[in-house]
Amino acid sequence: MGGGLEPTEKYDGTIRVRLLEDAAKTTEIRCASYHDAIGVVKDRQGSVTAAKIIDRDDDVVFTSAEMDIDDWARKWEHAKRSLSVTVDAYDCPYDNIACVADDLCVRCKMDTVQSQY
Repeated sequence: MGGGLEPTEKYDGTIRVRLLEDAAKTTEIRCASYHDAIGVVKDRQGSVTAAKIIDRDDDVVFTSAEMDIDDWARKWEHAKRSLSVTVDAYDCPYDNIACVADDLCVRCKMDTVQSQY
């Protein structure tokens, strides 16, 4: 008897780089991260016909036939930063650019406290 529920889905959690050297030869390299995969593509792109980065869901996210690895890496870094920073829109009445919804400036904090009384 098992010790609990068995997983319904399995994957190895790696990013893969597929290198197409010619019509007959394809090499696949497993990478632990996108940074590693980008490094592999940069190192090997001059010696192969095409290079692809395949994500954990088996989707091709980069192909050298359609885009440049440096451009793709910049867009990927930008998208990663955008996902990690989610700030609600807030318009400070005192035009303080550092004043955001979850970290108000001192004047906005004072206004909030005063409005409670």
